[in-house]
Amino acid sequence: MTVSPLHKATGMQARLIGAGNRLHLQHGPIDMIIDADGRHKGALFTAATKAGISILATLVEELPLLRARHHSGRQFAGSVARRMQAACHLADGRFVTPMIAVAGAVADHILAAMLADKFANDVTKISVNNGGDVAFWTAPDAITKAQLAGVAGGMMEIHGPTVWRGLATSGWQGRSHSLGIADSVSVLARTAATADIAATLIANSVALSSHRGIERVPANSLNPESDLGDRLVTTAVPPLPRDDVFAAVDGGRTVAQQMLDQEHIAGAVISLQGHTKIIGMAGQNITADFVQDNNRKAEKHYA
Repeated sequence: MTVSPLHKATGMQARLIGAGNRLHLQHGPIDMIIDADGRHKGALFTAATKAGISILATLVEELPLLRARHHSGRQFAGSVARRMQAACHLADGRFVTPMIAVAGAVADHILAAMLADKFANDVTKISVNNGGDVAFWTAPDAITKAQLAGVAGGMMEIHGPTVWRGLATSGWQGRSHSLGIADSVSVLARTAATADIAATLIANSVALSSHRGIERVPANSLNPESDLGDRLVTTAVPPLPRDDVFAAVDGGRTVAQQMLDQEHIAGAVISLQGHTKIIGMAGQNITADFVQDNNRKAEKHYA
């Protein structure tokens, strides 16, 4: 695929990369790797490119409200902004802004455009990876494989058809700032936007109320435009005693279990300083043998 004058006019770059001819779309902070199988994948890539052209400009038009604390009654015009707003229903009184779901919502938007194409019936797998937050689709009898952060050898298999189409990861060492101390929290949910919000909320809950070695600074001191304002975000976590690790992870586990019980997510994987806790991730067309193995390891860790 070559970059057309239209793409250049909007500032978006589109090109094929790698031996598998995956599509790379880049426009400002949006940086996606898109893949599909089948003989008509090129048509789906064209659909993805067209859908991506106006995303950034549309988001900018509503940016002030997208950066504001979520309010359930707020209405947005852009389709990506509406996906971001819808994902915030998980907040349940906790602080979130729609911007937390932006990466996942963009991936969902592109996936939806590809699935709406007339050639979508000729493919069995689609994935849209937007900076690590992934929206995917798996046809009946097909398998999508995904590596989970923080789990050694943690390869998950999702068998189609499945309602679980989004995977996202959060943590204090990731691209975005975190209120908690989790090394990583990965969440599987119905959409990438929902997974994005859920991973952030769970990661924020992996926390210790007081520990002298944990360093935090106001988010806006790192980025004046941060939607977190002057809330304290984690910048350093020292080696922690095992009881502190367990206590911090348990805070995230409680939030993840609530989301699992309410069927908002298929599960979550929480990792902190070598200790892994896995909530859910079994059944629902998910091959989970590795989950059982890693749960046994997690129980033995620090024993």
